Amino acid sequence: MANIPITVDHHHDDLKSPLLPVSEHPIERPESTQQQFFLRSILTPNNVFILLGPLLCLVICLCVKLDGPTSSRNMLAVMAWVFEWWMTEAVPMPITSMAPLFLFPLFGIASADDVAHSYMDDVIALVLGSFILALAVEHYNIHRRLALNITLLFCGDPVKPPLLLLGICATTAFVSMWMHNVAAALLMMPVATGILQRFPVGPAQSDQVNKFCRAVVLGVIYGSAVGGMSTLTGTGVNLILVGMWKSYFPEENPISFNKWFFFGFPSAVLIFFALWGILCCLYIKRGSAQALSAYLDKAHLKRELQVLGPMSFAEKMVLSVFSMLVVLWMTRRLTDDIPGWGALFKGRAGDGTVSVMMATLLFIIPNKKQPGEKLMDWNKCKKLPWNIILLLGAGFAIADGVRTSGLAEFLSKALDFLEETPYLAIAPAVCLVSSIITEFTSNNATTTLVVPLLIQIAKSMHVHPLLLMVPGAIGAQFSFLLPTGTPSNIVGFATGHIEMSDMIKTGLPLKIVGIAILSLLMPSLGAYVFGTDKTMQLLWKS
Repeated sequence: MANIPITVDHHHDDLKSPLLPVSEHPIERPESTQQQFFLRSILTPNNVFILLGPLLCLVICLCVKLDGPTSSRNMLAVMAWVFEWWMTEAVPMPITSMAPLFLFPLFGIASADDVAHSYMDDVIALVLGSFILALAVEHYNIHRRLALNITLLFCGDPVKPPLLLLGICATTAFVSMWMHNVAAALLMMPVATGILQRFPVGPAQSDQVNKFCRAVVLGVIYGSAVGGMSTLTGTGVNLILVGMWKSYFPEENPISFNKWFFFGFPSAVLIFFALWGILCCLYIKRGSAQALSAYLDKAHLKRELQVLGPMSFAEKMVLSVFSMLVVLWMTRRLTDDIPGWGALFKGRAGDGTVSVMMATLLFIIPNKKQPGEKLMDWNKCKKLPWNIILLLGAGFAIADGVRTSGLAEFLSKALDFLEETPYLAIAPAVCLVSSIITEFTSNNATTTLVVPLLIQIAKSMHVHPLLLMVPGAIGAQFSFLLPTGTPSNIVGFATGHIEMSDMIKTGLPLKIVGIAILSLLMPSLGAYVFGTDKTMQLLWKS
C-alpha cells in the first residue's frame, strides 16, 4: 500500500484552544446590575430560612430569661434552631439531625461523648438490623409475591370490590408492620397501580372504576401508616417514644417489642377496619363489581404469580431469618411470672441485639445462585435510610438535653395549672394537637417536640407519663390530610389517581376515629399492658 502523506492542522488540534469562540471584548455588566444579581443570589427564601435558625437561637439567648440554670435557656435556643431547620428543610434533614453533635458541646449542654452516645444505642441497632432485613425482602421480590398471593385470595370470582380493597390494604398494613412506612408504601404502590393498569383511563373510565382506583391508592398510603403503629419497627415515631422513655426513666422496665405489640396491634386493627369502612362508604359504589369484572379477574393475578416462578432457596432463607427475628422479639420478655429468653443474659440483650444478629446471618448464609455469594452483601445495603437513623439519634439527643439541662424542670413548673385537669379531657386534646402539628412537619420531628412536653404535663398532673406519651406519639402518625404530611402521602399523590380533596374527605373522619379509639384504649388496655395504674410516687422520684 502506498504511503499517503497526511497533513495535520496543528492549529485546530491545539488542546489549549477553546471549543467555542471567545469574544475579545467580553460583555461587562454595569456595576449596579452585578450588585442586583449578587443580592438576588444571596437573598433566596432558602438562605433566609438558613439564617433564621441561628437568629432565633441568638434572640432567645439574649432576650429570654428562665428561672433555672443557663443551660436550660441554651437548650431552648438550640431547640428553636434545630426545629426551624427541620420544619423549613432549609438544610437537608439528615444534616440538621447531626447539629446537636456540635451545638450541645458549644452551648454547654452536654459533652461531645454524651451527645454521640445518643446516636448509637439499642434502639438504633434495632432500626439498623430491621432495615437490612427489609432490603433483603425487597431485593428478592418477596413483598411482591406476598402481595399477589393475598390479593389473589381476596379477589373473588366474580370480583368483589370491598374484599379486593381489603386484601390490598391488609397486605400493605402487614408489610408496614415490619419495615418503615415509607418503604412499605414504595413497595406496595407499584403492586397496587399494576392492578389498576388493567382499567381504562380518560373518558372511557367509568365513575365506579375511577372511585375504586382512588380507594386503592388511599388504602395503600393510609394502610402503611396504620400498620406501622402496631410494631416498634413499623415507624420511627414508636422508636423515638421508646428511646425517650428509656432516657427519662432508666430505672423503669423498658418498652419491649412484645409489650408495644400487645397494645399497638389491637389499636391498629380497630383503626384499620375504620379505614376500610370509610373507603367502602365513600368510594365503593353500586355497580362497582360489574364494572371491575370486565377488566380484572383471577387469571391476571395468577399469570403475574407464575412469572415470579417458585420460591427460590434465597427467598425461603430470608423468610426464615425474618420469622426467627419476630419470634425472638416476641419472646425476649414475656411476663413478670414467665421470663423470656432475655433472662438467660440477665437483661444485657435487647431487641437491637437480636435484630443485628439476624441481619448478620444474611451476610453468612449462601444464596445458592453464584458460588460464594451470600444472601446479602454490603453493596445491597447502600440504600440504608441513614436519614431516618440520624433523625432518631437527634430525637434521643434532644430528649436527653431537655432533661439534663434543667429545661424539663422549668416546663414542669410552668404547667402546674394542669394538675386539676381530668385525664379524660386532656388525652384526646393531646392526640389532637399532635395530629395537627404533624400535618405541617415530619412525624418524627413532631414526636421529638411533643413527647418531652407531655412528660412534664404528666408530672404536673401526677399521672403515669405513658398515659400522655403514647396518645401523643401515635397521634403524631395521623398525618392524613395533606400530601406533604408524610412521604407516604406524596407516594400516593404522585400516582395521579387522587386529589387533595380525596385525602381530606377520607383523612378527616379517619383522624377523628383514631383519636377516639386511642382515648378509649389507653386508659383501659394501655393501663393493663403498660402498668399505668400503678402508683407514681416512686416513678417520679426516680
